[in-house]
Amino acid sequence: MVLNGRRSGISPETYDRIWSHAVKRGYHPKGMRLASSPLTARTRSVGFILRAPLRLHTLGNYFNRVQEGMHQILAAAGVTSTFFGSEDALTPEQISGYFPAGHPYQGVILLGEVAPAFIELLRLHERRLVMVSGRNPGFCHSVVGNEPQALAQLVQHLSGLGHRRIGWLGGNVGMGRHETRFQAFTAAMTVAGLKLEERYTIALRDGDRSEGAEAAHEAILRAKAKNAPPLPTAFVCYNGLMAEGAARSFERAGLPMPRRVSLVAADAPRTELPGSAITSAGALPEKLGETAARLVLGSTGAPDEPITDLMLPSQLVIGQSTAAPKS
Repeated sequence: MVLNGRRSGISPETYDRIWSHAVKRGYHPKGMRLASSPLTARTRSVGFILRAPLRLHTLGNYFNRVQEGMHQILAAAGVTSTFFGSEDALTPEQISGYFPAGHPYQGVILLGEVAPAFIELLRLHERRLVMVSGRNPGFCHSVVGNEPQALAQLVQHLSGLGHRRIGWLGGNVGMGRHETRFQAFTAAMTVAGLKLEERYTIALRDGDRSEGAEAAHEAILRAKAKNAPPLPTAFVCYNGLMAEGAARSFERAGLPMPRRVSLVAADAPRTELPGSAITSAGALPEKLGETAARLVLGSTGAPDEPITDLMLPSQLVIGQSTAAPKS
């Protein structure tokens, strides 16, 4: 009778005990109504979604580390996590299917910047939303790194070594994250009293190793043009993957780092790499994941709940990719 949702004639204590036992044992007969079960008996979970075009099998080091931090906090709270899918692969029907009456989800964490229309679709079913490394002010909570601080640290590091001509190799053009980093880069250059090298400001659609190699190759070609100013002695790259790709292109062109060109990455330090090859600055991904998990667990989803936008501090890790410019 309890499994069919009947309460009449059954003591509340017995009702809760039966439901708790049934749910913990994974028992879900046809007549078992999850919406009628006691809240304490339900398995709590937080969903997570990847931004387009990311997929679980192609995730890079960055979001893997975000997930690690996220899962640690959720597990400590007795909450599981469920992968819903990627932004560009989820249909409205699939999203609706995750949120039937009495669903177990305590919110959704978005890994990366997703479209405002996608957030509106999610908000039809769940208002406890937290975006990592992206913002949609007024519509969901967010956790981002301090990009202005990171770019200032990188430019100050290069200028301190004696670099006066610094280029930009950007990726993921059109996304807010690229625009934020590029604007922070131009501001840091101004503060350092350095002029933006417009000829060597290159930005591509994606932000992986291949784009880093392509952007570096383009910079080399531009330097070979008639009356072109010489190649900058250093480049700030959109992220660590692009820096790794750029390093290979410069190496093939006889411009090894850091003897001929210095490279830095406006990205989380990849401290697990031997020697921290690429000098980087950014918020630690694990901390972003931990903070996002705490935010979603503390969210009520109430219409009058304040929207929280958190910015975590940047850390500069000096690697083997920077040196004083060759005279």
